[in-house]
Amino acid sequence: MAWYDVTRPLNECVVVYPGDHVPKIVQEDRGRYLLSSLHLSTHSGTHIDAPSHYIPGAASIDIIPPEKMTGECRVIEIAGRDPEISARNLEPALKDTKKILLKTWFSGEEAFREDYPGLSPDAADAIVRAGIECVGIDSPSIEPYSGDGSVHRTLLSRGVVIIELLSLEAVREGHYWMVALPLRLEGLDGSPCRVLLRDVDSG
Repeated sequence: MAWYDVTRPLNECVVVYPGDHVPKIVQEDRGRYLLSSLHLSTHSGTHIDAPSHYIPGAASIDIIPPEKMTGECRVIEIAGRDPEISARNLEPALKDTKKILLKTWFSGEEAFREDYPGLSPDAADAIVRAGIECVGIDSPSIEPYSGDGSVHRTLLSRGVVIIELLSLEAVREGHYWMVALPLRLEGLDGSPCRVLLRDVDSG
């Protein structure tokens, strides 16, 4: 059975969106055991956005239905380095699937860049029209750095789960079984998560 861990290692060197907290990890040797403390954001590393991240009063991360974050998914490879992924790039691959992960040139990048790829507003509309319930991307945000939040609001207001900062360089375009679960952080707007893919023909 082939499993792929498409989660970025969460450490003090992980890519951080400007204005977010840089993770800080302190490990203490207590003699008989080790104990570590963490200072990080709900959007540190590979993470899931809850609707409340952009929509006041909307659902928090702990009440997103698990079935939206598990099950068959399609990895879609996006060619080129355009900072906007348009509907034209996506629509042919949106049929017969409910979950998509977008593999771009940013997979493997180790520093923040303002030209990272994200969805255009028309691509977000296409995702909603297609009935997609979960969309992930390997860049720091689902929308370009120049975005005004409209992509987030379009997706989150329709209940589409957003996963950001994946590590997809080791997987090919195609169909997989996905497990992506956040911490059960009561009432919060997002959470770091672990995302695993399995070949669908692994049994």
